Amino acid sequence: MNGVIRRKLIEVEKPLISIEQWYEHATNLDKHWRESKRKEKRLKERKESGNQGQRQIKMGNNQGEFRL
Repeated sequence: MNGVIRRKLIEVEKPLISIEQWYEHATNLDKHWRESKRKEKRLKERKESGNQGQRQIKMGNNQGEFRL
């Protein structure tokens, strides 16, 4: 079991009494953890692919060069 999920199970506000409560709570935490990891991966991939396709646009002005 993931250490973060284990810690959250132990630190829960209302004590979990039955095995069904433990299972339900652990399942929900795991689901949310996995979703957040997928989102992090997608954002990282977007950021990496976005940086490869970026161009610098240069515009001259009286004080010097301005870049977008």
